[in-house]
Amino acid sequence: GNSQEGSGSPSGQQEGVSSPQGPPGGSPKQQQPLHEEGSPKEDGSPREGGSPKEQPPEDKGSLKEGGSPQHRGSPQHRGSPPAEPPRDFYFVKWILWKGQRTALVTQGENGPCPLLAIINILLLQWKASWGGLWTPRAPGEGSQGGVKLPPQTEVVTAEELMAHLGNCILATQPKDTSEGLQLNFQQNISDTMTVLPKLSTGLDVNVRFTGVSDFEYTPECIVFDLLNIPLYHGWLVDPQSPEQVQAVGKLSYNQLVEKIITCKHASDSRLVSEGLVAEQFLEATASQLTFHGLCELTARAREGELGVFFRNNHFSTMIKHQGHLYLLVTDQGFLQEEGVVWESLHSVDGDSCFCDTEFHLSHPLGKAGASTAPPDPRLQQ
Repeated sequence: GNSQEGSGSPSGQQEGVSSPQGPPGGSPKQQQPLHEEGSPKEDGSPREGGSPKEQPPEDKGSLKEGGSPQHRGSPQHRGSPPAEPPRDFYFVKWILWKGQRTALVTQGENGPCPLLAIINILLLQWKASWGGLWTPRAPGEGSQGGVKLPPQTEVVTAEELMAHLGNCILATQPKDTSEGLQLNFQQNISDTMTVLPKLSTGLDVNVRFTGVSDFEYTPECIVFDLLNIPLYHGWLVDPQSPEQVQAVGKLSYNQLVEKIITCKHASDSRLVSEGLVAEQFLEATASQLTFHGLCELTARAREGELGVFFRNNHFSTMIKHQGHLYLLVTDQGFLQEEGVVWESLHSVDGDSCFCDTEFHLSHPLGKAGASTAPPDPRLQQ
């Protein structure tokens, strides 16, 4: 789930560490935020946790442990399930969501997380059309009249995901037939179709440190706008740190990096000092989530709202439930674990717990001994 063109992390922070969901068999507390899945650290240091596909599973035929036979380092045994599909296929996980059997698309190694984050929101909203099996909506039926995946579906292709996303975007055509609105819609559609292929490779996202919805506007943003899906981050400057506020200002990440480089060679000692403060801010917040950012994110997101959360070049589906934030667990390693659907987002340091579809605390298989703590209510104020 990497944003290959994305600028959302400082140098040295984009190498792979384990996904925020964490591997089966490890406590989520031990996991670091995801940078680029499946990519080893260049400095040669051992990865923390590792993805599910890198854990030597006890049951070689178990999908929930993830990974193809060659990844597991064991031969394909006769009678065992087939190897995982090629990279342009994605496993489907079925959950009971608000009383309806609902599909989620899971993420294998280096999956296109911007695409999956958006598709999973549409699936959870029951808006995604599938397989060309169009069911006419009843008048006034609204978004719940969307077509769902055929119930036997186990895998989907990247092409199918793109086609369904395109259908959902086309369905946003305004009912107002005024020429101006229609022309604007056609232009937006044209721009969007240019951007769509990037969703499967990585989006160019450039955060601003002033607000959880503040990003430098890029053409990619139009996909979120047309689908009315909010895009958030939590990398904010603490307003109680005037030095940092002065040094960072309203700059985007890219602009701040340029400023740091410029200030290092400045003759003005004030600029040199400002550059150092800015550099210290990036180093101290390398996880790309600050305490102030988490508080703002919790306050800004609306109850029950589904959105996309951007952190460390990874795009996650996020929801606010009863005042708490949760990220959708799309790691393929949890494919067979229906009780693991959401992961709490209540801590800057990666401490989290898994929850089921109704947001009750769950203990994934193999995690009986893992210590999980409930969300700290102090962070929700």
